[in-house]
Amino acid sequence: MDQALLLIHNELRGTNLTVFWNSERCYHCLFQVLVNVSWSGKPGKPSIAAVVVSTQHGSLLQLNDTLEEKEVCRLEYTFGEFGNYSLLVKQAPNGVNETACDIVVNKNPIDSNLPVCIAFLVGVALIIAVFFLRFLLSLDDFHNWISKAINSRETDRLINSELGSPSRAGSIGGDAQLEAWHPPAASPRLRCVDTFRGFVFIMGSSVFLSMTSILQRGCSKFKLLGKIAWRSFLLICIGVVIVNPNYCLGPLSWDKVRIPGVLQRLGVTYFVVAVLELIFAKPVPESCVSERSCFSLRDIIFSWPQWLFILMLESIWLGLTFFLPVPGCPTGYLGPGGIGDWGKYPNCTGGAAGYIDRLLLGDDHIYQHPSSAVLYHTEVAYDPEGILGTINSIVMAFLGIQAGKILLYYKDQTKDILIRFTAWCCFLGLISVALTKVSENEGFIPINKNLWSISYVTTLSSFAFFILLILYPIVDVKGLWTGTPFFYPGMNSILVYVGHEVFENYFPFQWKLQDNQSHKEHLTQNIVATAIWVLIAYILYKKKVFWKI
Repeated sequence: MDQALLLIHNELRGTNLTVFWNSERCYHCLFQVLVNVSWSGKPGKPSIAAVVVSTQHGSLLQLNDTLEEKEVCRLEYTFGEFGNYSLLVKQAPNGVNETACDIVVNKNPIDSNLPVCIAFLVGVALIIAVFFLRFLLSLDDFHNWISKAINSRETDRLINSELGSPSRAGSIGGDAQLEAWHPPAASPRLRCVDTFRGFVFIMGSSVFLSMTSILQRGCSKFKLLGKIAWRSFLLICIGVVIVNPNYCLGPLSWDKVRIPGVLQRLGVTYFVVAVLELIFAKPVPESCVSERSCFSLRDIIFSWPQWLFILMLESIWLGLTFFLPVPGCPTGYLGPGGIGDWGKYPNCTGGAAGYIDRLLLGDDHIYQHPSSAVLYHTEVAYDPEGILGTINSIVMAFLGIQAGKILLYYKDQTKDILIRFTAWCCFLGLISVALTKVSENEGFIPINKNLWSISYVTTLSSFAFFILLILYPIVDVKGLWTGTPFFYPGMNSILVYVGHEVFENYFPFQWKLQDNQSHKEHLTQNIVATAIWVLIAYILYKKKVFWKI
């Protein structure tokens, strides 16, 4: 999968070739030796070497004279999956001292993107079909015809169920939405963690919405603090168990337990932003039409202590990232190490972030197979959910809290809400533009998920506000969509996440493929597994079963 065959034909008389390869996605990387192709020793008979090349990204090929160590030719090419290619290296017909390097396609590659495109079109067709069916059900004539065809009581139940009624959407700040989050049979509890949609930003929004609701019902801050601390502790404990699987491998040594992880970071992030909001919690102000001084920025001005704390945290991240001395590495290094940056800093993966994790947690207690190892051939451990990046997770969650405050502070003022979503989207987007210089690697602080750089946070938060800008009128104002089917996994997000991590290698979520190199089969398997978890979440929702922590 994601590979092609390349046959290198050396037709240069008396010349041995060394072929170097690099990915176009590898920034400032050293070329890696791909193969040596010696002269065959017989005029007119080329020597041939067969190698496998990656098709995920474009390739850079450089051919050097092995003895003289000088470049013979260099070319860029994007190979296709399962393709068969020949690289012909020979003397140029019109020049004595020139070398021609030409790539010939022996066997056409397949289109590896075709399965994804087909799946996307099928998904769009299903969505259109569902909306068309709902439209038909809303017509009186069609409704009457259905009533005659099947039991009227059963028809009533179908049409008025949660799945079919757009009126269930309600307003996110109103009573209808709170009822959707808290089923009538469940006791009133803070459910911000188990309703967030799998991302830090919306977790922040849920923290504020849920905490405001619980405080308005008279819950004491001290009792709420205990719930926050216990929930954070459980998240961290579950996370440690999840990231240390040991199926059929015998007892796991304490010396090798990985400490950071996704749920661990979410637990810490949740604790910090929830406690911060709890300490400075204020009643949500009523309409402020007569108070012109607070009309435009009350959602920010009322939260100035929280903003001060967040700015202090971000100053700590900037200070440690760019000024902490790291042995053997340049101060402020943000690169991947390995063969990146021309191989000057092979053991500097992650800069200060990696150094802090290795210093405080130890090499054996962090992630051993970072994604940078694939492209940059790094050899040191690095954890993408490490300590330093948690600061920017907190910043992102707080920006989500800001979105929640806009929804409650300007409740029933749709225009004001949309204006603020637009302003935050543009403001954070401009910060990203300034930090990155609209480039992938040349900016002051490039977008980097493994580091959770501040530009990564501002960019994703900008997109988050944009998505809210689109979905808020559709879901909460017009009621055109209820959030189905994403709503159901969201109501049991921790259970779905933990279940997936534990059972991902079990049937029916995974099975032996007939062709393990087929994108189509892998995609089918993943779609089926996802659909099963959505179905499980839907069944649990209908039975009012929720995993609360």
